[in-house]
Amino acid sequence: MSLRSLIAAALTATLAVAQSNALPSGVTPELQAVANRGLEWLARHQASDGSWRNHGAHGGYPVAMTSLAGMAFVTAGSTPTRGKYWRQVRDAVDYVLKQADPTTGLLANVAEDSQPMFAHGFATLLLASVYGMEEDRRQQERLKRVLDRAIALIASAQSPAGGWYYQPTDNTDEGSVTVTQMQALRACRMAGLVVDKRVVDRAIAYIERCQNDDGGIRYRLGMAGESRPAITAAGLAVLHDAGVADDSPFVQKAMRYCQQHVRATVDTTGHHFYTQLYWSQVLYRRGERPWAVHQEQLGDWLRQQQRADGSWEGDAVGPVYGTAVASLILHLPYAYVPIYQR
Repeated sequence: MSLRSLIAAALTATLAVAQSNALPSGVTPELQAVANRGLEWLARHQASDGSWRNHGAHGGYPVAMTSLAGMAFVTAGSTPTRGKYWRQVRDAVDYVLKQADPTTGLLANVAEDSQPMFAHGFATLLLASVYGMEEDRRQQERLKRVLDRAIALIASAQSPAGGWYYQPTDNTDEGSVTVTQMQALRACRMAGLVVDKRVVDRAIAYIERCQNDDGGIRYRLGMAGESRPAITAAGLAVLHDAGVADDSPFVQKAMRYCQQHVRATVDTTGHHFYTQLYWSQVLYRRGERPWAVHQEQLGDWLRQQQRADGSWEGDAVGPVYGTAVASLILHLPYAYVPIYQR
């Protein structure tokens, strides 16, 4: 049996077992209902071309928003062929594939994704996550071609310092775009695709060199600045993805910083949904005890913040972003997707 077939079989088995069991530890029926209302809102607001667009102050970002919304459904247990929201996943994947530039490999709607490396990172994450779930051989081969080009673009867009910036040709870097590319590369590697370890190693070094004396991570390597809780939480999440040990000095200092500066029910960052997306991953992977307290507090906060129609307004970016991110967080303990598993 080929590696691709083994991955597909393992993912299918994981989904079947997970969906047959009771609710994950700490997930109450009330919290599950909150999560379900978010997915229903997303399903109702998918455009006929398979996309989602924000309508907030920062623009539409269709590829980025479609990829995040698609990941919300995948994290809830749907695939491009199975599950309650299989059609939404299939249409989202098809939309993203249609945006792929066959020459450069960029996954973005260049007219609307004004910071296309964000779109590229989230889109690569989505496509890599469904690659092993795809049952149609021709579609899987198409996914591989697009993903191989996407990986190559990430490698070519890496700055000399080891990070990434908003445009693939910027030749500079900042933390949030770097985090997005690192998680995309990890998802590709977990799907059995070839990723250059040297690219990953340079990215790890970039994040670690951005650490300030207080343990937090600043916005950019090439400029002085205060530590940022959101970037620190995201950096911890992707360094875990990359295999950096929990007992490393960098991780220990960054953990202490986040424990002092990140709160589940209070926005201490100005980017609360973004922060909680990654901080939740960090705590979930560290085991039941830290995750249980966080899950109870954040779950209650998300329940209170949810609108009557099932959506969330996230970080002033818009309801598609807020609802997709909240749904991703709420479905982490279901452990359907390899990139989010312990």
